[in-house]
Amino acid sequence: MTFYDSYGRPIAYIYDDGIHIYLFNGQPVAYLYENAIYGYNGHQFGWLENGWVRDLNGHCVFFTENACGYGPIKPIKQIKPIKSIRQIKPIKSIRQVKRVKAVSLLSWSALSGVDFFNQ
Repeated sequence: MTFYDSYGRPIAYIYDDGIHIYLFNGQPVAYLYENAIYGYNGHQFGWLENGWVRDLNGHCVFFTENACGYGPIKPIKQIKPIKSIRQIKPIKSIRQVKRVKAVSLLSWSALSGVDFFNQ
């Protein structure tokens, strides 16, 4: 599953295990726990729901091929780059307590792109 930003650029993907998220350069940046997205530092970055990735304030950060329902207009998807060899995953820190999900909004987040994974 590929994550596309607000410009339609492919930024990251969920590996075949359905848990770990990588940038196309092979860098591991986050993982899924239930429907929440966490960094390896233990911080919750946002949520994955109905093919939309939302930040902690409810703004859309990414969309996937199967995004449906409530969200902004999706841009045209750009061509995916070739996936580089995956780097070794860092050790996961203790996860923060999952936050209460914010109301879903129709706008794009200012964090749409690699910045989302650098929180």
